Amino acid sequence: MGVFQKLFRQTFIYGLATVLPRMLSFLLVIVHTRYLDGPISYGRVTILFSWIIVFNVLLAYGMETSFFRFLNLDKFKSKVTSTSAISVVFSTLLFLVLAFLSRDLISPFLNIEKEFLTYVISILVLDALVIIPFASLRAQERPIRYAVVKIINVIIFTILNVFFLIFLKRWSENIEWLKVIYIEDFQVQYIFIANAIASGVTLLLMLPFYFRIKYQFDKVLWTKMILYGAPILISGLAFAINEHFDKIFLEWMLGEEKGLFDSGAYSACYKLALFMTLFATAFRMGVEPFFFSHARDKNAPKTYAIITKYFVIIGSLILMVVIAFSQLLKVFMIRKPEYWEAMVVVPIILLANFCLGIYHNLSVWYKITDRTRFGAYISVIGAVITLVLNFLLIPKYTYVGSAIATLAAYGIMMVLSWYYGRKYYPIPYDLKKIGMYMIVSIGFSIISFYVFDSNYMISIPLLLGFLVILYVFEKGEIQQILKKE
Repeated sequence: MGVFQKLFRQTFIYGLATVLPRMLSFLLVIVHTRYLDGPISYGRVTILFSWIIVFNVLLAYGMETSFFRFLNLDKFKSKVTSTSAISVVFSTLLFLVLAFLSRDLISPFLNIEKEFLTYVISILVLDALVIIPFASLRAQERPIRYAVVKIINVIIFTILNVFFLIFLKRWSENIEWLKVIYIEDFQVQYIFIANAIASGVTLLLMLPFYFRIKYQFDKVLWTKMILYGAPILISGLAFAINEHFDKIFLEWMLGEEKGLFDSGAYSACYKLALFMTLFATAFRMGVEPFFFSHARDKNAPKTYAIITKYFVIIGSLILMVVIAFSQLLKVFMIRKPEYWEAMVVVPIILLANFCLGIYHNLSVWYKITDRTRFGAYISVIGAVITLVLNFLLIPKYTYVGSAIATLAAYGIMMVLSWYYGRKYYPIPYDLKKIGMYMIVSIGFSIISFYVFDSNYMISIPLLLGFLVILYVFEKGEIQQILKKE
């Protein structure tokens, strides 16, 4: 069981790199919903960050996953790091030049003011330049260094947000030099300035990577990495559409004022699903290098099956805990009641992200068999479902339609990955237990939230009942994993 202990240790550290920053982002949800001028301003922030995430995927173009894949092949091992770094740096600088020269064309097309577009481009460039340095840390199994830099980034971003939105106006009345940087009604801009500063500091911390590597560009290797990464790019773009285009769609289809308001309320309540996203992201970051490094083991399929089962167990628990305490979380995180009208989407989004996490675990089959095109096919299907259902449902159901579209997309992607994985890389998943845990946790969550409005007298006993079920069926295996060798 040493393999599992190592995996869970790395997942825990990567989890710190994800969870601690996101815990600080909880603070930002509180700050933003309290100090911005309501859901409309928050909706504008959300939409701009949605565009940033979409373009982040384009600027990475699957190179991170290609890096992990080819680093484990002896033939190219010595040149993978430098080739991928040179590629990303060149493409990023090219994007910087073209984007700044084309701002007048891009601004009306994306419906982003030119001033905000400048911030967006700057953040994108800074973030792209640390893609390979961070991937290198993960490949070297240096999760602590990775975690420290990630946490520093978010601490700076959080502190600057608090300073700009809460204290700057008050302090500028008595401190002369602060009057120079204080601008009335500039809250949204300050958020993106804070992001750019944090990204700049992160790049400075990762710069030693570029001085350490031996620069060698292998054209043959680069071509193979691009071809391998192309489906990953398509998959990533499709995921970005699934995860973030619904906020953009709300503005496009409902008009600026109504769209921004609904996008703001929806996005704020969407944050309550962050607990599931945190777990799924941390687990994926720990498990992805693990999948590749153990792909040749004869017991790999069985190992992958066990990992997926435990993912479902923990994910089911997170689903029920968030639902049980959703009313408390709502008051704590979302400070203005005008946002609360979108709370109805919370169970739907939690379940959607649960399905997405399972999909990532199931996707091991096409990554280690070099059939990444299937990832692209499945992701594109999910993106099409997202776009079509948003188009059909938003006019009548607004953000509830967006939440349903997200769940439908991720649920179908999960099923498709499992279906095709059986043919190309059979993994002996314990479908009976996985299905039972999901059905029970979903059923209990529906009863708790939609029938009893997360009443503690109902939700807590249901949660305890689920824990008893887990104890009965998993006691032996959990004790075995935790046992020291």
